[in-house]
Amino acid sequence: MLQKEQKSAIIEEYRAHGADTGSAEVQVAMLTQRIRDLTEHLKIHKKDFHSKRGLLKMVGTRRKLLRYLKNKDFNRYKTLIERLGLRH
Repeated sequence: MLQKEQKSAIIEEYRAHGADTGSAEVQVAMLTQRIRDLTEHLKIHKKDFHSKRGLLKMVGTRRKLLRYLKNKDFNRYKTLIERLGLRH
């Protein structure tokens, strides 16, 4: 789970305008951070299958958001994956 400070820092970095908290870029960035945190957790707790299922659901949600962004505006998609360090 993201701490309040982490969440606000991610929103501040990836938002498009002043009141933006729910754009695809912000959602993908928050999901990416949660996925990275959960991946580290699963490296330690290998048999935590409930968390692994949640991780797979988050990856699927992120993939859907990225597909939406890619179809809507390819330049925003390309910029976002470069900033997050994701594969294309």
